Amino acid sequence: MVDRYKLVNHFLILDMLISPQDFYPFDQLDILARQVVEGFIIGLHKSPYHGFSVEFAEHRLHNAGDSIKDIDWKVFARTEKLYTKKFEEETNLRCQIVIDASSSMYFPQEKQAKEFNKIEFSCVAAAALMYMLKKQRDAVGLSVFDETLKTQTATKTNVMHHQMLMNELYKIIQNIPNQKNTNAVKCLHQIADTIHRRSLVIIFSDMLDSANEQALFLALQHLKHNKHEVVLFHVVDKLKELDFKFENRPYQFIDMESGETIKLQPNQIKDVYIEKMLERNTNLKLKCAQYKIDFVEADIHEGFQPILLSYLVKRSKMI
Repeated sequence: MVDRYKLVNHFLILDMLISPQDFYPFDQLDILARQVVEGFIIGLHKSPYHGFSVEFAEHRLHNAGDSIKDIDWKVFARTEKLYTKKFEEETNLRCQIVIDASSSMYFPQEKQAKEFNKIEFSCVAAAALMYMLKKQRDAVGLSVFDETLKTQTATKTNVMHHQMLMNELYKIIQNIPNQKNTNAVKCLHQIADTIHRRSLVIIFSDMLDSANEQALFLALQHLKHNKHEVVLFHVVDKLKELDFKFENRPYQFIDMESGETIKLQPNQIKDVYIEKMLERNTNLKLKCAQYKIDFVEADIHEGFQPILLSYLVKRSKMI
């Protein structure tokens, strides 16, 4: 079994190859996605786990009885392993990528140049996953929600569909958040009812929903009841949202979804805030484990390696 946390330590090269300034402008998401994936592959091959399967030219290990004519000798020269070319009819994974586009996902609005907010991070990560799925000839679709289900596409493999998905991601990034609340409960139920059964469902969300937690967990459970495999990327700005690291001076905090404001000094509430957030996130992790949903904390400051690796680990268990 791959130790994903140990493996991430071997991706330091990516910090040199891929940095936020490489991702501007966002209107070239397909190119940016390729850069992310190619950098990830370089890091993977330089790690102790370079044998972990991440061949994107539709390959599988050669088995006794397979035709010799289908062996890819170029891959053999690079890996010293026999790989057989895999054809389109051999892959049948369907993946629905779900993005929470409510106003809280546009945090932080005030950030350093070339840094990501949560929605930008989610869209670039989603684009990278779509690139990997396309190269593996797996079908992919996109769902986007805030208060309502804004986008719901079918899962397809063709080039025009892929470009349409890139355009949809670009629109999300360019959107101006106007106090859009989250109704994840209603939207996740809709998604569970409409997407193809036995799909891989990948969710990018900060899980900040005004609904009670039990209703939210029931919506996630609905996805599992329809025999989907689910990965939840809990997108956070760990520094500010979990560790509450602000200077100890007066701030006016604004709820990005309701517009409600409060003035205070961070140290007045820091300890209680951290305790409550820890309790909430621990409960979320436990519930996901109970429903057999893969929970991955996705800190916007930690790069895309944990996202791509978690996907590969999940995919390897499904095919």
